[in-house]
Amino acid sequence: MQKKGEATKIAVIGGGSWATALVKILSENNVRINWWLKDKEDVLHIRDFGKNPNYLSDVRVNLKKVRPTNQLRKALEDVSVVILVVPAAFIGDVLESVPSVDFKGKIVVSAIKGMIPHENILVTDMVQKLHQVLAEDICVIAGPCHAEEVAMEKRSYLTVAGDNEANASIVAELLQCRFVKATVVKDLYGVEYCAVMKNVIAIACGIARGLNYGDNFQAVLVSNAMQEIRRFVEALSMQERDWNASAYLGDLLVTCYSPYSRNRTLGNMVGRGYSVKSAQVEMNMIAEGYYAVNCVNEINKKLKVPMPITKAVYNILYERISPPVEIRILEDSMY
Repeated sequence: MQKKGEATKIAVIGGGSWATALVKILSENNVRINWWLKDKEDVLHIRDFGKNPNYLSDVRVNLKKVRPTNQLRKALEDVSVVILVVPAAFIGDVLESVPSVDFKGKIVVSAIKGMIPHENILVTDMVQKLHQVLAEDICVIAGPCHAEEVAMEKRSYLTVAGDNEANASIVAELLQCRFVKATVVKDLYGVEYCAVMKNVIAIACGIARGLNYGDNFQAVLVSNAMQEIRRFVEALSMQERDWNASAYLGDLLVTCYSPYSRNRTLGNMVGRGYSVKSAQVEMNMIAEGYYAVNCVNEINKKLKVPMPITKAVYNILYERISPPVEIRILEDSMY
């Protein structure tokens, strides 16, 4: 039981830009953070210089509150909250490398906006499947909040979703600081699926931009996409939601329009003629939408929800259909 005034002990699992941004946000509060990064060289660099050498290298890491380590089980020791920030394609390997006891009695938070490739399940589903973490102990962080703007301390907003409002509130309080406002909703699956879907839509927007479509087309594309997301999510998890809230519409908008969006960047490069592989190599960052669109397409084979935008992105990325041809077909489905 945490004593009043005692620092909350948190494990942040992941070493990318969003993990670095979350460490910065959390460090604004009374916390002690075990920060796990895969590479020992990165850990040593942070210990010596107080900066992540590969991501958001302008962010100063507060080493009075943050302990970097490349030992995963050590990072999970004696913490009450675990925040997962490893790309969805690799989180399965990370979770499988530790025993379930390391998660027992802890709030487990996914800050990963992707799905597990080949298994076609959410990260929170994987956590429950592998480690039997109770649904009430699982939360999701979402919202229109790019890591690059967090690094500059631009005013940002996050949403913490969880079935257990008390646990979600604990996480939201940890994220609340002078430049971030965090709110709570109970729609765990809706928020998580929407976070997955908005990356797919951002790739579509990027492809359209790369093909020299303008603002008018993108506005229609995004408005149609919101309806597509709603159809898909409601087919999986029907409940009352405010689709105009920042966790849904807000996150979609920033991912589709921001130059910081790696999914939009991937789409833009593909639209300009790059192969998917060459675009991924040049970006040197994971665009979650690439894996997510295949997962969503597989899920929708059973649901049979009308999803022309998702289908177009899938056809371009996986079936290698020409972007101009596929987007031209997509034009006719929108209104």
